[in-house]
Amino acid sequence: GMGAKKGILIRKGEAIQTMKQVKIIVFDKTGTITKGKPEVADFYGDEKHLFQIAGSLEKLSEHPIAKAIVKKANLKTYKKVTNFKIIRGKGLQGIINKKQIIIGTEVLMKEKKISIKSVEKHLKTFEENGQTTMIISENKKIIGVIGVADTLKKDSISAIKQLNDKGYKTVMITGDNERTANAIAKQVGIDKAIARVLPEDKSKKVKQLQKKGMVAFVGDGINDAPALKEANVGIAIGTGTDIAIEAGDIVLANGDLTSVVSAINLSKATFIKITAAGVTE
Repeated sequence: GMGAKKGILIRKGEAIQTMKQVKIIVFDKTGTITKGKPEVADFYGDEKHLFQIAGSLEKLSEHPIAKAIVKKANLKTYKKVTNFKIIRGKGLQGIINKKQIIIGTEVLMKEKKISIKSVEKHLKTFEENGQTTMIISENKKIIGVIGVADTLKKDSISAIKQLNDKGYKTVMITGDNERTANAIAKQVGIDKAIARVLPEDKSKKVKQLQKKGMVAFVGDGINDAPALKEANVGIAIGTGTDIAIEAGDIVLANGDLTSVVSAINLSKATFIKITAAGVTE
């Protein structure tokens, strides 16, 4: 009842007992630590051509980063795209004006044997500022870089500090590269960032961390559901997707990260009450 008043729904009773044994708390980045509404923060290249190409290709994707680029491009008409393909966790590709367009991460460019030497300086600058970078290539030639930033939730820093002070090891999982991940982890006070994690690999990372102790995973997205299930305690953000909520042992209705701290306190207090009642009987 107290949990419900604070927007904390405990869906599975086992979570109450397991939570008191948790040592490691893992957070997904986008939509959990951050608001999940990224915006273009910086770019390098010919603005008109860069955003005309990037906006036309990204219009075909539903990813939050794609939406941020489309919004910034603000095109009245879009270029025709053929052979469109999403490269999961890495980027997009398609053909515009008979030219092969690839937009994505440094890893994707290396896989496609596209040199990024001309933009390395800009990548470093954007990423050290905590931006997720998208590299744009046209016929295997880099035409620019777009840096996208996602605002931290207002209570993220406070919640992480409280967890660190209580002795929990805090971990962030993200698809971002190491430089961006470490910059964001530093901003929010996270102990450890695990970077370049593909959506389907989140549950594997949780499993690896379980070798060091009981793990709680906090997430809000469709691709967080396997990790929520794999964790000893899955904590779903109630403002996220239905599938994540269904996979969670505990659901935080309001989406605030301080509710994670409240859920831990509530679980411990509840178990103390249960234990005390057992002793009395």
